[in-house]
Amino acid sequence: MKTVLIKTLVAASVLVATGVSAHISNEHDGMHDTLREALQTVVKDANGGFALNMWATVVDRDGVVQAVVYSGEDRGDQWPGSRVISAQKANTANAFSLPGLALSTANLYSAVQPGGSLFGLQHSNPVDTSVAYGGDSEAIGTQKDPMIGKKIGGVNVFGGGLPLYDKNGELVGAIGVSGDSSCADHNIAWKLRDALELDYVPAGVSPEGNDNIVYDIDNGAGASGWGHPSCTAEAEKISVEFVKTHPVSH
Repeated sequence: MKTVLIKTLVAASVLVATGVSAHISNEHDGMHDTLREALQTVVKDANGGFALNMWATVVDRDGVVQAVVYSGEDRGDQWPGSRVISAQKANTANAFSLPGLALSTANLYSAVQPGGSLFGLQHSNPVDTSVAYGGDSEAIGTQKDPMIGKKIGGVNVFGGGLPLYDKNGELVGAIGVSGDSSCADHNIAWKLRDALELDYVPAGVSPEGNDNIVYDIDNGAGASGWGHPSCTAEAEKISVEFVKTHPVSH
């Protein structure tokens, strides 16, 4: 089932690049099921947050939404506002990652603060509100979520968004999750990407050389310029141990 997600991302990118319009509904359904099952498994773990239900969104390399899922039984079982935030995070991680350099949304937090190297970035690329809030509410989080097939836009600069790299090292899109603390969101996204086997990260700005969250902010300033505020000691410990528990693939 994991290969369905990769195939759909690649197929969608080709369709956009060639200008061909097609509906690959079976593969999208497979992606939805794969993503939802993986998300439901990951949220059962200890992630350093409030153990809440989550939203997850996947975009392809062109920023087109390919899947939107939730972990609860119904769309109201997780924060309704986190649906669009998860899509923003996916868009951000895709928009500011490169084939040779991965940036998580968590990595961008310090850089966009006043005086930071990317100050103002958070105000660029606004969300398309017609995509975010249009369509049938009953379809939200299903295979027919109104955002699917459209570009959501948006920039979000706290934990929960990660670029997706396949086993060939190709950047195929990004994933965003939302619904808990920003630190737990990052941990859940990291485990989810690992479960989907789309974590062949080439390089990043963390001390480990990947796109893991960096906790180096002291008195409002981060030593690296890529730091993120700490939420809880548990969340921080979980992410620090990813190098052993959920290392990126090579």
